[in-house]
Amino acid sequence: MTQPPSDLVSLLRQISLFGELTDDELVMVARFTRERRLRKGELLFQRGDPAHGFYFVTEGQLKLAFSSAQGNEKVVEIVGPQQSFGEAVMFMDRPYPVFAEALTDMSLLHISQNVVSDLIDHDAQFARKLLAGMAIRLHNMVRDVETYSLHSSTQRVIGYLLQQSDDDGSSASEITLPTSKQVIASRLNLTPETLSRIFHDLAERKLISVHGKRIVLHDPRALARFNG
Repeated sequence: MTQPPSDLVSLLRQISLFGELTDDELVMVARFTRERRLRKGELLFQRGDPAHGFYFVTEGQLKLAFSSAQGNEKVVEIVGPQQSFGEAVMFMDRPYPVFAEALTDMSLLHISQNVVSDLIDHDAQFARKLLAGMAIRLHNMVRDVETYSLHSSTQRVIGYLLQQSDDDGSSASEITLPTSKQVIASRLNLTPETLSRIFHDLAERKLISVHGKRIVLHDPRALARFNG
């Protein structure tokens, strides 16, 4: 059997789920892995398509979303480099409940369900790590529901801005929004108009400055305390 490219094996090493696999096991996984490249705006899959594995993003970003009967779009998740998605759906024997669309030009890996099932059958530690990863995703979804239910629109936006900053909050910092304001608004369960209004209000209070996708957080601690 033809050996998979060494660079593909190297990419698989970056997936935390495969962190304990031997070189031979990684080579086996690579034989069941396909590389995909998408252009900005290209669909990876549609809602209702069958799931035959999971994905790992190596470069770029995509959104997982669905559209209502009225045509409104709700972004469920924004997935970027070093993140995986689709692990749970592939075991449910059900189609994708969302569609996936590239937000930028991007590269990703598709790992077949067959090889994942084989690893589960022969490696209890691998199975535990897979379950842990899916549990973390479920926890994040519950946290999202809590945020939408208990936090105001302004608090959601502030929380998002602070999450994007790598600084400790002791001084001013600048962030770059990872995607369009329309996508971010949908992710925060807001309309684009509401997001723009909140940005304007925070800027009026000298808490932030907005320059396109660049946002300066003048006093992150004061921003965190602001309740709107």
